[in-house]
Amino acid sequence: MLARLKRWAAELKTQLLTLWFCRQHPETPWTAKALAIVVLAYAFSPIDLIPDFIPVLGYLDDLILVPLGIYVALRLIPPHVAAWGREQALRAPQRPTNYWAAGAIVLIWVALAYWAWTMLA
Repeated sequence: MLARLKRWAAELKTQLLTLWFCRQHPETPWTAKALAIVVLAYAFSPIDLIPDFIPVLGYLDDLILVPLGIYVALRLIPPHVAAWGREQALRAPQRPTNYWAAGAIVLIWVALAYWAWTMLA
């Protein structure tokens, strides 16, 4: 059972990397690019719709929304582009980094903290 979960997690990581590379390809439709960006941002963001500390429900959104988003996004991408992206993902030595996205997440947290401070003061 544990080995099966590890394989599933590795495949999920490969599919996320496939989306990462497919969103850069010029033949990817804009709808697929937009959905891929949303899925990737949600998957790699520390901000969840349902916080992880809530028992059962906290991880349920990650177990349902991320795979569903990956599935839909990959269906919108042309097969030859998806194959190219998967090849790139399998050859990638590590997960790509995006400092702009990290900066945006930090700005969101700072804005939320400022908003909370002003509401309590």
